[in-house]
Order: sequence, then C-alpha cells, then structure tokens
Amino acid sequence: MNEDKIRKILAKYAKRRDDNELLLEHRKNEVYNRIPEIKSIDDEISKIGLSLAKIVLLNPKSKDEIVKKTKENIESLKVKKERLLAESNIPLDYLEIKFQCISCKDKGFLPNGEKCSCLKQEIVNEAYKMSNLDRILSQENFSNFNLNIFSPKKGSDGEISPRENMLNNLSICENFVHDFKKDNSENLLFYGSTGLGKTYMCNCIAKELLDKGNVVIYQTSFRILDILEDYKFRRDTNNQISEDNYKNLFDCDLLIIDDLGTELNNSFTSGEIFNIVNTRLVAGKKSLFQPT
Repeated sequence: MNEDKIRKILAKYAKRRDDNELLLEHRKNEVYNRIPEIKSIDDEISKIGLSLAKIVLLNPKSKDEIVKKTKENIESLKVKKERLLAESNIPLDYLEIKFQCISCKDKGFLPNGEKCSCLKQEIVNEAYKMSNLDRILSQENFSNFNLNIFSPKKGSDGEISPRENMLNNLSICENFVHDFKKDNSENLLFYGSTGLGKTYMCNCIAKELLDKGNVVIYQTSFRILDILEDYKFRRDTNNQISEDNYKNLFDCDLLIIDDLGTELNNSFTSGEIFNIVNTRLVAGKKSLFQPT
C-alpha cells in the first residue's frame, strides 16, 4: 500500500477525533441549556484547576495540603454534578468524550508507539478494497450460505452425501470462528477438487472474523511470495511499507493462504513459507490453508 493511502487513513483518524470533540461539545451545550447549574460546576472545576499552580507557587511549603484540599473540592463538585445528571436521567458518562477505539483513543497508535490493532485492520481493509475483496465478502459469507445446492443423495460407495459432508464442514468452520479466541492452537486445512466450495468457506471465515474486529490477512501464495521478495530484496522503494506487509504475515490474528503449493519450487520460497507458518504456530497464531 502506498504512502498516499496511509496518509488518507491517518487523515480519517484525525477527522474521527475532531468529530468526537464536536459531538462532545454538542452534548455539553445540550446539558448546559437543560441544567445551567452543571455548567457552573464545570466552570468552577476549570477555575480551581487553573488556579492550583499559582497557589502552590505562592505557598510551596503548603503544597501537599493545598493539593489535598483542591482534590476534595473537585471531588465534591463532581459528586454534585453526577447527582444532577442522575436526577435528569442522563448517563453519568454523557459528558465524557466517546472513542470508537478505547485502546488508542482513535489515534491509531498505542502509548508505546506501536500501531493499534484498529489501525492495522484499517490498512488491511483498504488493501481489500483495492483488491475488490470487500465486494466478494459481502456476497460469500455464512449468511448467504445455501446447503440446498449440494445433493442430498449418497454416492454409490455408500458414503455420506455431498450435503451431509458440507454440513459437517460448515459446522467445523463455525466452531473455528466461535472458538477463535481460545488458546487451542487450532488451524484449518481445506483440500479437495476445484469447485467444491473451499474458497467460499475461506471467505465466510474471513468475513465473520473481520466483523468481530480481528486482523485478517487473506492472500494467495503468489502475493505472499511478492511480499517476501519485496522485503528480502528491497524491491519496493518504500521500505517501511514492505516491512509492514511482511510483519503483518506474522502478526495478524488469522492468516489465510489461498492456492498454497504452486510456488514452492525453490528453497527460498519453501523456507520462507515454513518460517511464517512455524513462527505463527509457536506464537499461537492461527492460520488457514487452501492447497492448490
């Protein structure tokens, strides 16, 4: 993903923060007009906070006592404010800023400087839009899954019918999604002939986990090979993006590799794929594989 796309994503975060502040101001004005006494309380709290530093500077020997008394005064005002809100059936957090992501407070980055999971997912989602995968996932998901297209008739060998087999596969996939957060080291391998619904089931799982806020990377093995070569051989002029794409293969909550096998024709490729899979297994990260 190029720098322009990253800038647009970060601009969206900036707008989100501005919107949060604007909505808070609207809520404040609404409450202040309805209960003027609350505005007086907020003004008094602000006044006390601003004057605290000046008072401490003028009376440094009494710093601890001044701070203690100030905290008590502010706490008393907050209790009064909460009582007024409760009497008017207004939630106590109504005058607090609301964030879409509590972890990063809609900044995209955690206090330690690392990307928040929500920013990682925004980047992944943008990549999906660029590859048209968002349209595919809107069509191929559990909600649209239709068992009736599979025959209920058993084969001549007396084995289970295609419908029974797919019902069993559906149950496995739904359980995988349901238990995804459990530390059970469960991974999935889809195999079978072309046209049996393997890619559809991959899309179902991807859609469900994305909707639950997980970071999901869905790539063909050829695309993963491109990412590996861009990173290892610095083919991409933007090294940071190459590194991010590479790290995402290890760090994402679920890695789905489609068409695995056709590209494993040299020691570099097979070694790198093994490194990704093995590192994720050791870290307890889950993966889904669909061989060619």
